[in-house]
Amino acid sequence: MRGATEAEVVEAVRGGRWEPAKRGKQHATHRVEFGRPSPVNGVVYAFKTVDAVFAEEPDRIVVLTVKVYYHD
Repeated sequence: MRGATEAEVVEAVRGGRWEPAKRGKQHATHRVEFGRPSPVNGVVYAFKTVDAVFAEEPDRIVVLTVKVYYHD
């Protein structure tokens, strides 16, 4: 899942502040402590931010993509 666990994505959607995204979609972010090497470049980062882009439907939320940012 692009560097994020399913639990992190769920936490982003449930606990993050929803903000408008393109074409009527929403996105929400969740910052987690990381403290390990990034799978992208091997550099150790203190945190990662999970950004979930999703659509809200009447009976469910559909996650369209997940972006992960590593940072200190």
